Amino acid sequence: MTEVRILLVDDDPLVRSGLRLMLEASTDLLVVGDVGSGEEAVPAIHAHRPDVVLLDYRMGELDGISTTQEIRRLEHPPTVVLLTTFDLDDLPVRAVRAGADGFLLKTAAPGEITRAVRMAAAGHAPISPESAGHVLAHVRDDGPARRGEEAARRVADLSEREREICILLAAGATTASVAARIHLAESTVKTHLRAAEAKLGVGSRAQLAVLIDRAGLLA
Repeated sequence: MTEVRILLVDDDPLVRSGLRLMLEASTDLLVVGDVGSGEEAVPAIHAHRPDVVLLDYRMGELDGISTTQEIRRLEHPPTVVLLTTFDLDDLPVRAVRAGADGFLLKTAAPGEITRAVRMAAAGHAPISPESAGHVLAHVRDDGPARRGEEAARRVADLSEREREICILLAAGATTASVAARIHLAESTVKTHLRAAEAKLGVGSRAQLAVLIDRAGLLA
């Protein structure tokens, strides 16, 4: 089984210690580093090259939303899952807009958190059940006709191959399974994906899935 490398970013050392113990109880999960502020996140990513960053929402000057935006500016950013102790109505939506790949409450069961880390590493977008309702309500209420037209216009800029890859990923496939299905190297799929994300103006799989769905391309 492929090992998932994880970076913890939380200003509470006890939380970081607890998360490390919980995650490393699974043989396929390895915490490669932990830092106590958003300002330390990007340097730690350069130093440790994690696959997934578990990021606290409420920290000092640079909170989880701002830190997520900084991480998404990296050339090859890791997957970001935002963690919080509370579930404000607009927080999951803001997290997705900032480029987070997932959103979980710290009160989630250990199994839910470890499962979310594996899902995020595999290219999926884990969102806590409590938060999913807020995201769906926002999607439903935010002018569906206008959003659909805008999404279709943006998707029209994709090449045929980029469009095919984006649809498969938005439907829940991983880059590895897409590569096998369309007979390309996984690195080539990732290159097409980065080009598509740049054209679409999205920074995460969650944002990509929302846009593809709004364009009416998911069955």
